[in-house]
Amino acid sequence: MQTITMSLAAFTASAAIFTMSPGLDTATVLRTSTTSGTKSGLSASLGITGGLLVWGIGAAFGLTALLAASTLAFNIVKWAGAAYLFYLGIGMLLRPRTAFSGDPTAATRRLSPAAGFRQGFMSNILNPKVGIFYITFLPQFIPHGVNVILFSLLLAGLQAVMSMSWLSLLVALTVPFSHILSRPAVVRRLDRLTGCIFMGFGLKLALTDRH
Repeated sequence: MQTITMSLAAFTASAAIFTMSPGLDTATVLRTSTTSGTKSGLSASLGITGGLLVWGIGAAFGLTALLAASTLAFNIVKWAGAAYLFYLGIGMLLRPRTAFSGDPTAATRRLSPAAGFRQGFMSNILNPKVGIFYITFLPQFIPHGVNVILFSLLLAGLQAVMSMSWLSLLVALTVPFSHILSRPAVVRRLDRLTGCIFMGFGLKLALTDRH
């Protein structure tokens, strides 16, 4: 029989792999921190974590079951998320940023901490796959005899803490290389690369189904 300690250990190991796997969250945080600074990068990390936590809470209370059961609900969130990622990606491709020093136009285009938070939050909250992941992933680690809602909230909170810790580490790792990463050519290429990544994830999301 699976104990609470065993469940938490297994979940931590599995969630760590999920958290550290390179993907949209990684691209968002690295790009935001290198082009808009540490505060905006941390705010984007907080937004991403907030989006994950909302989905986790929804899964705990069974709200995301609607996405698993309703094709219409899933498609509404899916297409909204795909459109948002394409909007961000096309903007980065067509209007890549440059270095901020001595370039007033580029400086005004830096993401504020609030904008960084909003972008990170929206990139996750508009991805129904995150909700499906939680509602299928969490139950595997709930031991017999516990309060399902409370234990699910505990797991969701644990995953949010791991996610914020990992993304914050990524932000910190960009600081030693900021003098290189803030060069005009590097920033332009980073924006265009991230734009392609965002559009790729948008296409992947648009083509995905509920299974």
